[in-house]
Amino acid sequence: MNIRGLVAAFAAVALITACSSDQPTAQVGGGSTKAESPSEFFDQAEYDRQLAMRSKQPVGPADKPWEQAIEPQMVDTAKYKKDGPYNFCFSNASVDNPWRQVGWKTMQAEVKLHPEIAKFTALDAEAKDDKQISDMAELGSQGCSVLIVSPNTTATLSPAVEQACKTGVPVVVFDRGVRTDCPVTFINPIGGYAFGADAAEFITGKVKEGGKVLALRILPGVDVLENRWAAAKLAFDKSKLNVVGVEFTDGDPAKTKSIVSDYLQRHGKLDGVWMDAGATSVAAIEAFEDAGQPVPPITGEDQQDYLRKWKDAKLTAFSATYPTYQWRTPVIAGLKILAGQEVPKQWKLPQPTITSDNIDQYLLPGMPPLHYALCGCKDMPGYPQNWGGTS
Repeated sequence: MNIRGLVAAFAAVALITACSSDQPTAQVGGGSTKAESPSEFFDQAEYDRQLAMRSKQPVGPADKPWEQAIEPQMVDTAKYKKDGPYNFCFSNASVDNPWRQVGWKTMQAEVKLHPEIAKFTALDAEAKDDKQISDMAELGSQGCSVLIVSPNTTATLSPAVEQACKTGVPVVVFDRGVRTDCPVTFINPIGGYAFGADAAEFITGKVKEGGKVLALRILPGVDVLENRWAAAKLAFDKSKLNVVGVEFTDGDPAKTKSIVSDYLQRHGKLDGVWMDAGATSVAAIEAFEDAGQPVPPITGEDQQDYLRKWKDAKLTAFSATYPTYQWRTPVIAGLKILAGQEVPKQWKLPQPTITSDNIDQYLLPGMPPLHYALCGCKDMPGYPQNWGGTS
């Protein structure tokens, strides 16, 4: 069965879904957003599972976290077994931010490690749902041995992924999820609930009762990001902190700085900043510096500029992470599936946190400011130059 016709047939349905009332909407400026309610994407059982996973030990090679799994439930893949050489296909949501750029470089390096992958066909959706639907249709005519998908948004891409599963080509989804369990495996670190809870617990532990906290988000409608905020909101609701605003930054440093500056003028000061991602953490910090105010407890990720700023300025800071080494795992999973080997149905990878006690091991000399430390790429050919670093 050809995926092109199937996906095209569902394109209209998918686009209608994108506009339906269950999609979160952003209202920047007033600190109010429909996505503040955890009911949109919230799953209590999955929330409980992810928070429990934080203390679980993964199985797999100790020095290869991208091959490890937490509490894996294995699935049989014998029906997909076939001889190589293989054509791996990849439908990528985008490379529109530094996290995705580091991950994409890492995935390409992983592919080069496997000569049995004779062809690697990748299409970039440029953060557009309709383009990704079209991309998946195009890949359907490319004779893919396996289809890897990193969805742009959750609800809109779910029908397209579900139809792809019906073609007989094994589908591997990673990073962002979809609302169907048809893929052979879904790969990501522990998840958004764990990320959001880790960062919120740091803030609630460092900010005094009644303190003013600003929550900065990137965009609505992506499951992992919605889950980060849902978990954080639960933690803040249980605390005695005052969340004075929830704002979307679009991942734009200038917009981030403007939002923080506006809140400082409006409220006089802020006592904490929770962020659902890290690429603009330094911009938020600079807003406090520009205002001549001390930087309050703040969260970010494992990008180098943030870690260096934290270390040099002796900030009260924390990094929840969503490791870019996960970009290696779909390629490894695809090869296992085509070999007829079992893989986890939900392949949960370790998700470390960075604190003042372990920050030094994540500061990487010679790497660019927006390089993510947990790329799992230091042992790969071409490192560090292919990731923008110096030898």
